[in-house]
Amino acid sequence: MTGADPGLFGPASVTWQVHSDPVMWIAGVRALYLQALHPRAVRGVMQNSDFRRDAWGRLMRTASFVGTTTYGTTDAAERAGARVRRIHRMLTATDPDTGERYGVDEPALLMWVHCAEIDSYLHVARRSGFRLTDAEADRYLAEHLESARLVGLDPGAVPGNRAEMAAYFDRVRPDLAAGPEAREVDDFLLRPPTHPLLVPAREVLWRRVAHLAYASLPPYAHELYGRPAPAPATVTRQLRLAGLLLRRVPARVRWQLPPKHILRAMARLGPGARPAPYKLGR
Repeated sequence: MTGADPGLFGPASVTWQVHSDPVMWIAGVRALYLQALHPRAVRGVMQNSDFRRDAWGRLMRTASFVGTTTYGTTDAAERAGARVRRIHRMLTATDPDTGERYGVDEPALLMWVHCAEIDSYLHVARRSGFRLTDAEADRYLAEHLESARLVGLDPGAVPGNRAEMAAYFDRVRPDLAAGPEAREVDDFLLRPPTHPLLVPAREVLWRRVAHLAYASLPPYAHELYGRPAPAPATVTRQLRLAGLLLRRVPARVRWQLPPKHILRAMARLGPGARPAPYKLGR
């Protein structure tokens, strides 16, 4: 639709295609596992919310933020970013060992959350069979300098390609640990509170998602959590199978789930805005 606002990324972006893929839900759980390994960052979450009661809400709010910033109008994305920055400015956490009180919007903490999330999206997408060249993977990371800006980071300080992202994780690794808060996140993700009638579904469906998300973490994360994972080749096969099965669900059916960001973007921009992996090869 001529003249319609494509938003921050637009239909030609790598982000537009990748974020429409159903394996993003597995990637989102992987991001939670990874984010929980930064003691200062996860403490900010746990001390400012009842994680066990609100974890689903947190996951859905993150998904809605990603959907809005990817497929929404520029104004909607900017407003979503401003809301996140406003909330973060009001929140603090306390280090139980030193008594230090610090803001959850410290750049180092925002950086960790951002990098763990974006790295998880890219890693799970590629490993599950979503075809991206190395150049397209770098484009994806460069595009997300924009999402880093939205949450309050200086884009010039954020990793913008695979080499910079790898170097960042190497630098931050000594700061990581599986503290009590990480253990609580791990326990929740394995056994989330569920209505008794839904326990069988949790065991059959959710535990598989959680186990696969955990297995896709880097080896140092498995070491920190102290739980083994299958061999990397086995995990890759499992992710490819999951991707194959999930992608067989018709996109129009998947995109009906609230809040329908992709369908609203297509209504705004026209059918040519439909996300599709093959468009990246054009």
